This record gives sequence, C-alpha cells and structure tokens, in this order.
Amino acid sequence: MNGNWLRVSPDELERATADLDWAYETAMTARDDNSERWSATDKAWNGLDFLLHRLGFDVPLVMGAQSFVELPDVEPDSEEMFDFLENLEDDWGYGPPSYLTPAQVAAAASQLADLTEDDLIRDVDPQELTRAEIYPGTWDKPGELAWVAHYLPGVRSFFAAAAKDGDAVICWLD
Repeated sequence: MNGNWLRVSPDELERATADLDWAYETAMTARDDNSERWSATDKAWNGLDFLLHRLGFDVPLVMGAQSFVELPDVEPDSEEMFDFLENLEDDWGYGPPSYLTPAQVAAAASQLADLTEDDLIRDVDPQELTRAEIYPGTWDKPGELAWVAHYLPGVRSFFAAAAKDGDAVICWLD
C-alpha cells in the first residue's frame, strides 16, 4: 500500500471531479513518466500522516480532505464500508481518491515550510505508532522513524511547488 499525490490545476481538478477515469489516466501517465506533477511516499504514508497529525497539522495532506465519491455514513472499518468500496468500479487502488483544494495545498505548504526531519520525529516513541496500528507496522525495527522522516524534504518541495503554481492535489493509496 503506497501513498500518492498528483498536482492538478483548478481546471484539471474540475475535470477530475466529473471524470475520474481521465484523472486516473493522467495520474498513471505522470507516475510512469516520473513527472514532477506526481509524488509518492511509498509505504511511509500512514507513518507520515500520524506524525504530522501528532504535530497538530490541520490539513490532511496524506489522505486529502475532499472526497470525489460520497461515502456512506457508516463506520470506516465496517462490513458496509468494505462492501461499498469493493463495489466501486475504479482503478485507484485502496478506495476512491480524494483531493486538497489549492487553498488547502497552500496551507499545507505553509505548515511544512519550516518543519525539519528532526522536528517530525523528535520525542516520538516508536511504540506510539505500534499501539495506533500505523501501517506498515514495523516500528520496532531500528531506523523506521528516520525512514519516514527522509520523505519530508520531497514532500515539502512537492507541496511548495504545487502552492506556488496554485495547484490542487489528488491523493490516493495503491
């Protein structure tokens, strides 16, 4: 399970809202071309999300804030939710993608701007992540927190560039 982002212009976001197949093809092309419009955190996505949330980040930059698909009003881990997600006809991977608006991207970039790798993991007990069942669940191995933190410079650059260009960001797990 890997975290992914795709930078899109506001016009492209509007098109994606109406045509997720187009958005998927655009995302796969950007990924295959290793375009600067695409970025990923591999399996570190959940650890990064946890650590940012722990620091009080109010923008859910890993999972996105807005859904392209209206999800049912049921518990996230319920049988009803699993049935709903299983019946979605999309290629995105683990559920439908979500997105951050240009304003949310700018807010995320601002919050990330001065954050260092050390800030991200300072005073973190790896057992916190284990207790919270954070994927991939290997937090007892030496260097796992540093492995998550090493993604931060790329994340910071990606969001800074997206904010500078006024882009939105599509978020998904595959």
